Amino acid sequence: MANTYSQIYIQIIFAVKGRKNLIYNENREELHKFITGIVKNRDQKLLAIFAMPDHVHLLIGLKPNMSISDLVRDIKSGSSKFINDSKWINEKFNWQEGFGAFSYSKSQISNVITYIANQEEHHKKKTFKEEYFEFLIKFEVEYDVKYLFEWIE
Repeated sequence: MANTYSQIYIQIIFAVKGRKNLIYNENREELHKFITGIVKNRDQKLLAIFAMPDHVHLLIGLKPNMSISDLVRDIKSGSSKFINDSKWINEKFNWQEGFGAFSYSKSQISNVITYIANQEEHHKKKTFKEEYFEFLIKFEVEYDVKYLFEWIE
């Protein structure tokens, strides 16, 4: 799109179906590389990624030629197929429906990158459920609890 200029930074968060711990440390780097490839192939810029055993955080520099929903659909479907084809687990892998998407200004980017990189330390003190609700509250997102992720208590 000629003469289109934008600065759009989005943190995307999505979870493993059933909130199972199915993303193992030994597969994390390979999953990161695969998702990075999907994002690059969609002509978007991946600024940060970290896969916890039950969820993923991405920070994307989004161009206006693609919707967030289309990009997340492509990431989730492509990475699910990749995980299943790689036979990392003894069951069928799926991501849960839905995702969170939260926008940031350029001045916040280094803090968000650090936040994503430090997910393991962060989750020693806080569950994913607590973290996700904090995002919804901080960004003043209206939500219906019945449509949020399936939480394992």
